Amino acid sequence: MLPHSYTTDPQSKSQSLASTILTASSPPQISAACTAVDSFLHHHNPDQSRHFFSIAFPTLICKLFGFDESSPQNPNSPNGWIDVVFASNDRELASRVFNLLSPESVLMHSIAAVDRQSLVKYVFPVERLPEWVRFVLQRNRDCYVLPDLCSLFKGRVKEDSVKGTSFQIQLNVFEYYMFWFAYYPVCKGNSENSSESAVRKIRRFRLENWTSSFPGFVSAKRGSEEKIECNLYMRLLYAYLRAFVPIYDLTAHQPYRSSLLHYSTIYDGSALLQAEFLVYTLIHFWIVDNDFSPLSANVCKSFGVSFPLRSVLGETPPTSGLGEVVKLFVKYLNLSAGGVTGGSDLVEYSGSPRWKVSGQVDVVKTREVIGVSSCLVSWNSLIQRPVYRFILRTFLFCPMGASIKNVSHVLSVWISYMEPWMVSSNDFSELDANENKPAKISTREDSQSQACGYSSSWQGYVLSNYLFYSSLVMHFIGFAHKFLHTDGELIIQMVLKVINVLTSSRELIELLKNMDTVFHSKQAGSGKSMLNNLCKFVPSIREQLQDWEDGLCESDADGSFLHENWNKDLRLFSDGEDGGQRLFQLFILRAESELQAISGDNLANNLQCIDSLKAQVSCLFGSHIIKPMFVTPGVMECQQSRDDIFKPRKVGSCTLTDVRYKGDWMKRPVSDDEVAWLAKLLVRMSDWLNENLGLSPGENNRLSSTWSYVEVSGDVCGPKETMKMVLCSVGSWFLMWGMAIAGLMRKYGLRVNLRVLASKKVVMVLVLSVLFCVLKRALGFHRV
Repeated sequence: MLPHSYTTDPQSKSQSLASTILTASSPPQISAACTAVDSFLHHHNPDQSRHFFSIAFPTLICKLFGFDESSPQNPNSPNGWIDVVFASNDRELASRVFNLLSPESVLMHSIAAVDRQSLVKYVFPVERLPEWVRFVLQRNRDCYVLPDLCSLFKGRVKEDSVKGTSFQIQLNVFEYYMFWFAYYPVCKGNSENSSESAVRKIRRFRLENWTSSFPGFVSAKRGSEEKIECNLYMRLLYAYLRAFVPIYDLTAHQPYRSSLLHYSTIYDGSALLQAEFLVYTLIHFWIVDNDFSPLSANVCKSFGVSFPLRSVLGETPPTSGLGEVVKLFVKYLNLSAGGVTGGSDLVEYSGSPRWKVSGQVDVVKTREVIGVSSCLVSWNSLIQRPVYRFILRTFLFCPMGASIKNVSHVLSVWISYMEPWMVSSNDFSELDANENKPAKISTREDSQSQACGYSSSWQGYVLSNYLFYSSLVMHFIGFAHKFLHTDGELIIQMVLKVINVLTSSRELIELLKNMDTVFHSKQAGSGKSMLNNLCKFVPSIREQLQDWEDGLCESDADGSFLHENWNKDLRLFSDGEDGGQRLFQLFILRAESELQAISGDNLANNLQCIDSLKAQVSCLFGSHIIKPMFVTPGVMECQQSRDDIFKPRKVGSCTLTDVRYKGDWMKRPVSDDEVAWLAKLLVRMSDWLNENLGLSPGENNRLSSTWSYVEVSGDVCGPKETMKMVLCSVGSWFLMWGMAIAGLMRKYGLRVNLRVLASKKVVMVLVLSVLFCVLKRALGFHRV
């Protein structure tokens, strides 16, 4: 029997330590709290330290990330320790907190020891999970199949013992900490979003009420004065990835894998399962999150489930502010792509994750038997679909009036994803240097530590990610056309970055063009041998096109230059009007006009950027860019007068002079003073009326100007025929006036535009009028 002091002493010390952590707000107090935690864990065994993880560890998480509701709500003072480190710019304090949380720390070793004996379990709050998981957990019938659909929740979805009818997520200590670690930037992005502008009004479950009590989230703004040594979160992220996620040799964490006689699932499985858990956690918290199609359509179809998330989540863009962490995450995982492209043969690793299993073995059954993932060849197959939809949703669902800065961060994620050959271990040297460790990741070959340009060994990677180089480029040029008026200089620079990647190598251009030719060829198997080798990638590309862009397309009412069903085909190298070459040429013409209208101090540099863009586009498509078309003064004055009359007074946070939309004004992007769904409905009704009345452009000359007439008999007998004649006369009179008005509208080039009724002011007046009439009748009825 254990002595009483053996059990009460760790418990009382844990309570005292929790109080110390809770009151630690200043740098000296935080440093003292870190020392106290290390001292406690160093002098207690795992069985005794379980009191710390039951009592003090949740408090440590709250103070670390700023999830403390007990402190005063002062937005000018940071609350979380990470935010205090950022605000103080104290390198010594940053090193102290980092040493507490690093993978080699006493805390992490204690977590591993406690989890090894399964001494502590936590329940993660459902409201903090990724949005798509929240809605799935609300449907009890889908909770049973959720572990099979998503490996992240395998063995972690448990039925609530208290409520009985609901489900919850149970985690061990390491998993619980990593969930909160991944949730921190999401919560911070939501807080910054809500403080800047209400641009995400269509979301049903928002976190502002909870996050508004965390002053650290609101005050910790990134600025130009930020230093890398104080970016504590990025340092921790890289340290966790390097420690728990193998890259170049995925069997390095499997010490007994080479021996069949000494094969151990404990040693072999724990490291890989931990790595898989961490990767899936970051994917679903950061990249998937509020995506209405979180899982592959084939996976859902195989289990016979469907999630009606489109009606709930709607056209919601990804959480802003995640570009920096997602870029580091993607760059690190893509280091594994270099290990599978060493050969000269094309590498086929598209579709589901590649698991290297010897012999004809069912991978799913193998995982069920040994309880561990087999040898993963590349992490790229896990992030293909989520990253593609993350980038595409950012382009398609970016609200008008929103800052383009967040889109530029997401663009950097896309650029780094398309150029894995430019990523090397040296890119992480600054993060390594801040840990006082050698700035190098162990690789198979020393040559892989140095970045190099594109070569034929990367053909497999490019072809398995072909949509990133073709379809996503078309979506992006549509976004560039739509938002060119918001920040012309930044949009032009973004387009130039994308074109520079596509034209970085002549081999890459030829590969993209050859793959496009094979994709659109009707007779496969004829022609050059190189093209024949590319035919085997066509089915996977078609499958990816349908799956990755599930439910994602431009609509006709959002100001896009693309059609609703355009994504059924790849049109980057198409010669049609909606092909890539025409859209790039049109963008260059509009960009020149936009920059000349701005005529700022950087006009010379901007025009030089346009010249570079012309040269790169000519290199990509192999033709010269058309010369700018000059608009006659009369047409320009007419267009300007029409814009002055019909343009909204405000679009988002932009003033009247900042908005210069040059497309079809009736189909301009939805502004903040309009009801979005009503605007789209009225635009479609207006199109239908204009088409039937012949008011659409180009239809004026095709309509006959002759008048039709009806002979009326002079014999009218009886009141019924008299009434019929009167009604026909009145109807013909209205028809005559309607045709006369339609003729005048055709003569002067006018059209029906019902979109003005979508104004929030008009809708509010109509609603108030109806409400007033209903109340008036109700009160009048009671008086009688």
